[in-house]
Amino acid sequence: MSACAPTQPTDPARTERLHQPHSPPPGPHRRPRIAGADLSASIAVFLIALPLSLGIALATGAPLQAGLVAAAVGGLVAGSIGGCPLQVSGPAAGLTVVTADLIHQYGWRTTCAITVLAGLAQLGLGCLRVARSALAVSPAIVHGMLAGIGVTIAVAQAHIVLGGTPQSSVLANLRALPAQLADVHPAAVAVSALTLTLLLLWPRIPGRAGRALRRIPGALVSVAGATVAAALAGLSLPRVDLPSWSSHALAGLPEGPVLGLAAAVLSTTLVCSVQSLLGAVAVDKLVAARPGPATRIRRADLNRELLGQGAANIVSGSLGGLPVAGVAVRSSSNVKAGAVSRHSTMLHGVLVVIAALLMVPLLERVPLAALAALVMAVGIQMVSLHHIRTVTRHREVPVYAVTTLGVVCLGVLQGVALGIAVAVAVALRRLARTRITHEEREAVHHVRVRGQLTFLAVPRLSRVLHLVPQGAHAVVELDGSFMDHAAYESLQDWRNTHTARGGSAEVTGRRTGARGTGTAPRTGAGERRDGSSLDCRCRPWTPWRNHRCEGPGSAPSTDAADAAGALDGPDGPDSHRDRRPGHQLVRGISAFQRNTAPRVRDELARLAREGQQPSQLFLTCADSRVVTSMITSSGPGDLFVVRNVGNLVPLPGGEGDDSVAAAIEYAVDVLKVRSITVCGHSGCGAMQALLTAGPGGAATPLGRWLRHGLPSLERVADGGRPPARLADRDPADAVERLCLANVVQQLEHLRAHESVARALREHALELHGMYFQVGEAQAYLLAGADGDEVFGHVAAAGLSGTPGPGKM
Repeated sequence: MSACAPTQPTDPARTERLHQPHSPPPGPHRRPRIAGADLSASIAVFLIALPLSLGIALATGAPLQAGLVAAAVGGLVAGSIGGCPLQVSGPAAGLTVVTADLIHQYGWRTTCAITVLAGLAQLGLGCLRVARSALAVSPAIVHGMLAGIGVTIAVAQAHIVLGGTPQSSVLANLRALPAQLADVHPAAVAVSALTLTLLLLWPRIPGRAGRALRRIPGALVSVAGATVAAALAGLSLPRVDLPSWSSHALAGLPEGPVLGLAAAVLSTTLVCSVQSLLGAVAVDKLVAARPGPATRIRRADLNRELLGQGAANIVSGSLGGLPVAGVAVRSSSNVKAGAVSRHSTMLHGVLVVIAALLMVPLLERVPLAALAALVMAVGIQMVSLHHIRTVTRHREVPVYAVTTLGVVCLGVLQGVALGIAVAVAVALRRLARTRITHEEREAVHHVRVRGQLTFLAVPRLSRVLHLVPQGAHAVVELDGSFMDHAAYESLQDWRNTHTARGGSAEVTGRRTGARGTGTAPRTGAGERRDGSSLDCRCRPWTPWRNHRCEGPGSAPSTDAADAAGALDGPDGPDSHRDRRPGHQLVRGISAFQRNTAPRVRDELARLAREGQQPSQLFLTCADSRVVTSMITSSGPGDLFVVRNVGNLVPLPGGEGDDSVAAAIEYAVDVLKVRSITVCGHSGCGAMQALLTAGPGGAATPLGRWLRHGLPSLERVADGGRPPARLADRDPADAVERLCLANVVQQLEHLRAHESVARALREHALELHGMYFQVGEAQAYLLAGADGDEVFGHVAAAGLSGTPGPGKM
């Protein structure tokens, strides 16, 4: 029986019997409950957000209260409106460079106004529902942008760590670094070193005590420890200065050149949006990997998340706060702490508000050097070795390097623009880079094309094809996923010419004639309306077929390496050598995720929302050669499938397995299927065993199960009953005769089930018999004709040779 998730029954009385009683509906004024996991997670996130918000505000040169405002607004506004419930928003390290540059050029009030305008732009993008287009940005560009920002942050904060003041740009900071090293402030260096040491060692405390202590965030421990040490040592250091909230600067009217302001709004919108959307996707992955109730949290709605971020930036800018974006460190901590709803994010915002109002005297004891060391560590971590290894593996190092250097030397917007340009150039180079080889093996000329076949490769393709002598047999192997119109016509013209001159040519390939060609449409298996056969047929993934795609008429390859080369696994072209079943399953799943899942995801999402409503129950054998979706041309949600050895339907009330009866009852009474089909097949091992063992059978699980097929055996032996037969021929042997009789017998067993009998009396159900001849790939439907049980073969327009599929 196929795995299924029970859908909502349409019969209320049936619901009472099949499901647990529903709890009473909540009252109209019922207050929302806050889970204990959300409360504990909000405290953990708050303890991380408090020092980081102050540190990021310090790094940008903004008023320190601006970091607290952004953290509170991010938690309350973005947390309540956004489409990713567990993502925590606030001042982000990725925005530090952009904000610092804006404050330097336009001042604080205009920077707040730019934040408001960026929020309005995000609202517009969210209303246009273009959020997913941000995911089209190459990960190498995003990682390069973050790495460039991290380098900029680290270099700037190094001056504060050494007791000095950072300059306005990376190059200026680098030029001033030797002088700063010559004038080191020992107290600042000592506090910074203690902060970094605690931050590095705290997560590595061993033992049971270490596991308990690690629940306290390392950021809080490092800053608090440095603060206490500085106070006990009586060090004279610059500390956090939080003026009265009455003097806090709010947003003003933007002042400056229009083009400059527009570029500032664009860069702020770009960085805020991309970082938030990618963060939401990352949070989805973290939630999916977490066991337990968290897996029931809905996937992020990216357009709604963009609306939430836009609203948060409008409020934060209006209140004199920093720009807001999703923050990876706080979001991952929120998920790992066990948060189950958006209440944790919002509560963290409430805690920030309380701290900003009641903890000012305590916060003003924190040395600026400790915050600078914390932010410098965050900047260093943004240059991720994992990301570098990933872009190296995907051969996108130029994109990453150019983006990083562009952000460091020119700015975020300019660096991202350079990265996009290099990414486009790399993509065009890959599209144009096609390897075409020719070799002769056993009097057969093999032309292999590796890569995308576009008009840029046509001259080389034509040159290699003309190396094939006239009258020779040639095989053109296309190992790519795209072929444009120019390449298609060139290959077709050569093939027609070569064939006309006495030669023969076969075209095979993994994706030959794919949708991207834009050429003649298919009319049949491997054929097009113009008579060509450039299309391919993808076969199942069993070892002897090995996912091989071949054109019609092409013989199976005898070259093992060539036959397996059509499916390059995750480890490259040689991965086919490991043919263990587990690896085949992994490769099959990988192929599904890569090729099929994108095409069926929308339909499966609809079925997940609306529940299954199949119109047919399809009961067939567990034989691996009977692929129900293939022989019925059905898709997700079409068939409710029950499979067992021998496609048997036990009589109700007997001893043995009740799973088939349960599936029948569920399908008829709950799903309200309109038809039930029993499908047998040729060469059925169960029928062969039944025929061999006879009425006695063996006292094994298989033998006990096959006893449900004894009435079929008796039906064949009963000379008084007309034998089931095929319309175009007699059964080939005794096994096929038993297979046909078994289908008819199981239909009689179906009638004995109460739910089926009732539905038949109400004319709400039809019963059908079906037989699949495996060797001929031919399907037959059962129809009544003059009292005989006749299986007529199914042609293109329906049954041929019988009146139709007839009601049983």
